Order: sequence, then structure tokens, then C-alpha cells
Amino acid sequence: MDHFSLVDGALHCEGVPLAAIAEAVGTPVYVYSTATFERHARVFREGLAPAGDVHLAYAIKANPNLAVLRVLAREGYGADVVSGGELARALAAGIPAKDVVFSGVGKTVGELSTALDVGLGQFNLELEEEGVVLAGLAAARGMRADATLRVNPDVDAGTHAKISTGKRENKFGVPIDQAPAIFARLAGLPGLALRGVAIHIGSQLSELAPLEAAYARIGALVAELRAAGHPIERVDLGGGLGVPYRAGEVFPSPAEYGAMVARVTKGWGVRLMFEPGRVIAGNAGVLLTKVIWVKPGAINPYVIVDAAMNDLARPAMYDAWHDFEAVSPSGARMTANIAGPVCESGDTFAMARDIDTVKSGDLAIFRTAGAYGATMASTYNSRALVPEVLVDGDRFAVVADRILPETILAAERIPDWLKA
Repeated sequence: MDHFSLVDGALHCEGVPLAAIAEAVGTPVYVYSTATFERHARVFREGLAPAGDVHLAYAIKANPNLAVLRVLAREGYGADVVSGGELARALAAGIPAKDVVFSGVGKTVGELSTALDVGLGQFNLELEEEGVVLAGLAAARGMRADATLRVNPDVDAGTHAKISTGKRENKFGVPIDQAPAIFARLAGLPGLALRGVAIHIGSQLSELAPLEAAYARIGALVAELRAAGHPIERVDLGGGLGVPYRAGEVFPSPAEYGAMVARVTKGWGVRLMFEPGRVIAGNAGVLLTKVIWVKPGAINPYVIVDAAMNDLARPAMYDAWHDFEAVSPSGARMTANIAGPVCESGDTFAMARDIDTVKSGDLAIFRTAGAYGATMASTYNSRALVPEVLVDGDRFAVVADRILPETILAAERIPDWLKA
């Protein structure tokens, strides 16, 4: 459920007409619903309640906007970060450092040092060398770094290849058959408090079976590690639960997910860690755009909108689907291609799509754009960086400015030897 709906024939976000946001801020613009973020955060927490002792850390990469993070911090969520920049955002949003989990395969020595200095709650180690380096940095500070070892369970998540992370050929984690030996070596380091293990097999999962298979493998590993004398206090089960992008799609609910987790992990006796991202943010946002032209095409007309692949990259990157709707639909329908102004044939959002009839100047939205939308945006073709707006009831605020091409240009320099 989201809070984008028709009121008197026009799409609103909560109590605000989208047309009013377009008039005040311009297009394209991301629009987020506070009520939807809050609802999704609570529904996910309630769904995991049967699993017992859990820690919820929102995956910042899905949507790192500072205002969004503040909303989720108020809901009691920690943060899952994959860079020093995301760590800084989490702290700036008011998320306690002890509630932050640092994931990712490429943590630098500088990032590890900063995370230690702020009192980070958990490092998810991706390789043995990283653990050795972290232990040394912590020992030099008279500390022990809380960590888990990320394991690759070699389970196919059944999702898009570019967002699958749990197969043995993926770059994430240590092979599960090597995990016991690596764990034993790292557990003996004085600067490291190795609390348990972690997995994450991919994003936008549409079925629970791959997750259950991965969890069963990690459960067997926990038993093996305990049999070897290692105390296991935490198991990080990652995230990955998908959301519907097309009207009518049905995905596992947080309640169904939570019931499976409770059943599979019964008797583990650990704190379970989760890093939801898309399932919290996806349906909480839309990309609001304006139709520039309706251009005749060889088969179907092209609806050219002012949003482009640099604003919403998922269709170009993954052939991803986003429902397209007119802000003030007339009830008429048309079959059209939807494309942006970027000089790439890949700047196409849909082909031969049955959509609301639109004309030049009409407003429209791409739905389910709250996750992996603005966070992946760029300034390709020297376009402005898309702004973001947060709605709360009948009020709204710009929570990320439109960064104009002239601002970006002002940050560039011509060296002296080229000025003559």
C-alpha cells in the first residue's frame, strides 16, 4: 500500500496534489510519502516479530536522502551502509553508530578507521585480509571491533543477474566451505570480536524458497562453528525481499517472510539482523515528469518526457518496469513508447505500453521509484541532478535541491596551460 491516489480526478501524494509540487519545484522531481515510509517500516517490523530478537538496519543504498533517513530513524531503524559517505549520512540523520552495520566488499583502511572511531556497531567482513586489517586497527586503539563473517552460500536468488549476490561466482562473501577455517583464524585475533556470520543473496526476490535454502545452509554452519567451540551471538540474514512494480503483481509479505524466518531459525539462540531497503522505500516514491512531445513513430508514437535515464536508471540498466500514469487521467488509453531526452537509444522507459492518453504539457508519474531512483541519478548529457520532495500530510518540502548544470560547471577547472 502507498499514499499516492486520485482525489477529484487528480493524483495526490497524501494530501498534496502532484500538480502543485510540479508548479512549485518543476519537473522531473522525485516525490516521497512520509506516511508510506512509516507504514512500511512498521509492517516490516511487525512481520519479523515472530522471529524473536531482531535488529533492523535500513539499507541506505536504496534511498539515502537525509530526510528519509530521519523518518526511519524515528521509527527505530538502524542503518546498513556500504561506504564512508553512507556512514556519515546515517550519523547526520540521528541514527546511533552502535545501530549501524558496515557491509560491502571494498571498505578502505580510512573507512574502517573512521567507523572504529565513531563506535560502529558491526562490521560485516568480506574476506580474511579485511578482518586482519580491522583487527590491527582496533588493537592499536585498544579496542575490539564487533564483526561477523559474510558467507557466500552458493544459492541462486532467482533475481536479475546484476543484483544477485549469493552465487559462488559473485564477488561477495567467503565460500561457505572455507568459512569454518577462516572464522577460526579471525576469531583468534585480539582486536576482533567475531560475533557470528552474515549472508545476503540478492535483491528484488519474488519467492521465499531461495532465502529459506540460504538460511538452512547458514544454520548448518552455525551448528558447525559452535561444535568447534565458537560462541555465535548474531546471524545477519541481510535483505532482498522484493516489491511489486507492475499493477497486480503479488510478492511475499513481511508477515509471510517473518513466519518463514521464525520457522527456519527456531532454536538458533541468536540475535537476527536484517537489512531491508527496497521493501521499505520502493513504493514510497514516484518520479513526477512532464510530457514534452508526443512524437509520431513507425509503429507506435513516442511519448517524450522530461525525465531521462540519468534520473531513473533502472529501465536502461535492468530493463526494469515502472508503471506510468497520467496525473490527471481522462479515462482514454493509448499504446505508446515512453522515452526521455538523453541522446541514447537506451533512454527508453517502455515500448508498446498501454498507458493513459497524454499530450504535450501533461504531467505523469513513474511509480515505485522510491528505491534505486534518485540514489543512482547522474548528470549525463550535462543535465541537472534531479531534486527530491518529501510530503507529510498536506505539506511538502524540497529535501534535495535540483543541482543545475551551471553549478556543476562551476566546480570544473581549466588548467593554466590550456588558458593561453
